[in-house]
Formats: sequence, C-alpha cells, structure tokens
Amino acid sequence: MAFFFSFMSHHKALPTCLVFFFLLSCTSFTSTEAYDALDPNGNITIKWDIISWTPDGYVAVVTMNNFQQYRHIAAPGWSMGWTWAKKEVIWSMMGGQTTEQGDCSKFKGNPPHCCKKDPTVVDLLPGTPYNQQIANCCKGGVLSSWAQDPTNAVASFQVSVGRAGTTNRTVKVPKNFTLKAPGPGYTCGPAKIVPPTKFIQSDKRRVTQALMTWNVTCTYSQFLAQKTPTCCVSLSSFYNDTIVPCPTCSCGCQSNSSCVNANTPHLASVVSGKNNLAPLVQCTSHMCPVRVHWHVKLNYKEYWRVKVTITNFNYRMNYSEWNLVVQHPNFDNLTQLFSFNYKSLTPYGDINDTAMLWGVKFYNDFLNEAGPNGNVQSELLFRKDKATFTFEKGWAFPRRIYFNGDNCVMPPPDAYPWLPNAGSQKEVSLLVLVLAYLVSLVFYAYA
Repeated sequence: MAFFFSFMSHHKALPTCLVFFFLLSCTSFTSTEAYDALDPNGNITIKWDIISWTPDGYVAVVTMNNFQQYRHIAAPGWSMGWTWAKKEVIWSMMGGQTTEQGDCSKFKGNPPHCCKKDPTVVDLLPGTPYNQQIANCCKGGVLSSWAQDPTNAVASFQVSVGRAGTTNRTVKVPKNFTLKAPGPGYTCGPAKIVPPTKFIQSDKRRVTQALMTWNVTCTYSQFLAQKTPTCCVSLSSFYNDTIVPCPTCSCGCQSNSSCVNANTPHLASVVSGKNNLAPLVQCTSHMCPVRVHWHVKLNYKEYWRVKVTITNFNYRMNYSEWNLVVQHPNFDNLTQLFSFNYKSLTPYGDINDTAMLWGVKFYNDFLNEAGPNGNVQSELLFRKDKATFTFEKGWAFPRRIYFNGDNCVMPPPDAYPWLPNAGSQKEVSLLVLVLAYLVSLVFYAYA
C-alpha cells in the first residue's frame, strides 16, 4: 500500500477505474496469501515411505516434519486426512489411529482398522503401550516449532494398507490431503513422487532405502485459520505519560461477540463449558485473546532497556510452549535477556533484526489462562548504536510482532508515544505560523 500511495503521488491523472482495480487486486491478494516474509521457507512436509510389500498392499511409515521456525501445533494436536485413489483399506496402524472405522461389513474374520474412503488420522496419546508405538509418535498431536525444539518437531505413524497394489506401478498415490492443527489454516498440495528415502542403519555401515516415496507440502495462512486476529500490541515509554492501547476492536467488538467481565461473580461456573476449544475472552476494548505490551523502560549512556509483557485474556486457553517473534532494527545489538530464551532469525540474509523469544522450560513456558497469573514478562537490554539509535519518531518500538505464529495488530504509527521536545516543537511551529498570519492581516489592513 505504501508503494501505491507513492505511485499515486506521482501519477495524479490515473483513471478511477485503474485505481479501483489496483486496490481490488491488493485486497484479494492479501486475503489469500500464505507466504510469511519472516519465515519464507516454513512449511509442514508429510513424507510417505513404503518400506515393505504385503500380499495385497504395503506397509508405510508416514512422517510429518514441521519446518516452520516459530509456528507449532498445540493440544489437542494435529489431524491428517486424505482420499484413497482406489478401494484401499487400512489393515492396522502403529503410532496413530483413525478417528472412525467406517463400514467394514464386507470383510469376514478380523475387520480392517479403517474402511473409509477418506480416513482421518490422529496421534496416539503419551503412555501408549510400547507394542503400539514407533519412533516420534504418541505426543498427543503436539508438534514443536523447528527453531524452538527441533527434536520434537517430527511426528510419525506406521500404516498397513490393503487392496492397494504390490508394485510401484500399481500403487496409486492418495489425493486431497488435509491437515488440521487442530483447526483450519493449512492448505496441502498434491502428493508428488520423489526419489526413495535412504535410511542409515544404527551401525552407520549400511544404507537401505524405501521402496517408494512421495511428499506432500502443507502451508499455513492466518486468513484461513480464523476470521479475526488473535493478538494485539500496546505501547508505552518512560519519556511520555501516554499509554497507547491496542486499537479498538482489533480482534472483534463486544457488540458482536460474547465476553466475560473480570469481576463477574462465580466466574468459574461461567467459564466452564462443553466446548473448551471455543475462546472465551475477557471484555476489553480490543477483544483479543492475547495482548503484547512493549514498554521502553530506561535510558542509559550506552544502553537502553525494554520490558515486554504478554497477557492472556482467554479464560479457556493455556498456551504451552508459546513463542513471540519481534522485528526491531536494534536486535543486532541485543546485550542481555532476562527470563526468556532467544534465537536470532535472519529471513533477509545477513540483516539481524528479527528475534524469536520463548519461555524457559518449567518456569514461564506455560502462559496461564486469563486471571491473576495469566501473564509472563521479561526485560531486554540493548546496546546503543550511535549510527542508528534514536528515540524519535517511534524508532524504539517494534515494526511487527507475532504470537504463536500469528501476526498481531499494531497501533497506527501516528499514535506512538512521541518525545516531549517533539510535541513542544510542533506547538511552537504552529504558534509561529498563527502569529505570522495575524501579522500579515494587520499589515494589509493598514497598508
């Protein structure tokens, strides 16, 4: 949009229809785009490896890798679906299970695990017996982000497929893959046959390979995941008494959605409900489940300090393994961080202006539901770079903030706290203009 207004300022004679077309194109592009500028290569890749043939099909290991830097899948976890290309059935599974068996009345003796044309698979829960487990399974569908915990960013299950063909030529690739985490947001492309995966044995002296492999790539779009944003940002500073709140109706308005007042009597009975996944937020002007507050706290000779507070306004959600992504030009000079973990993200090559922050294990990696304990906070100490550092024009505030991978609503730039001298200079300049105008009127009156 900035480019558009710059373009318009130099081409004032553009036809109205062309302007309307430009705006319409931008709007439609934004509402469907799944590309994330801060994580351009982020996706979830599903790999399907056939490891052996059976009398009427094959045994395959399905592996899901979360290559997203900061977007994870929280409880109640992921669910994966697809549509069989022929009349396949699932005889048995390990490390996962289908949500429905379907109609298996045509089979005599032991029925298959699932006979549905479009099965949906979920992960098994922790504590599953060992004879039903495989590696990287049984986490309840929880999948960590790649930057936060790469060892737990992988999930797997084994499936024995029947009535599927017993050669590479007769096996047909499933279609219409879906991934929910646990709700919508992911769009999966078609399965593509790729070179077979190679496996290094435990002695590291022998390499085996899959009989056949295909990949499916799933990308995330915040616009598909929910109709409204899920977080907002408020700002404050030591040099200005003004606290810039989250924009009104950032995530909805009270008139169009239900909310709960913090002082409601018998709050626990009001909050409890059958569907605990549906958000129930505290009544606020912004109506966001999560608010991130950035406070410019102190100014030293060679350093400056920021306090970051994350507040949960959702009475039905505890955020486990939460993370925050902040873009600010001074992260290249981050000196010390208190009570948060930190990892530098460099989506633009060598430019180090994006940081990923998350809680310390067993200390503050769990963000409680709305209430007295529903917040976590930390302080960041930055070293001043004389070439770039300034408190003017909102430079000390972040350019954008993500919470759990979703872009938060920022206040408008003209609402940022200004330095006191900037405000006084504006008032003086306005006063000088008014006085000059009055003097000119008097001069012309007596001329």
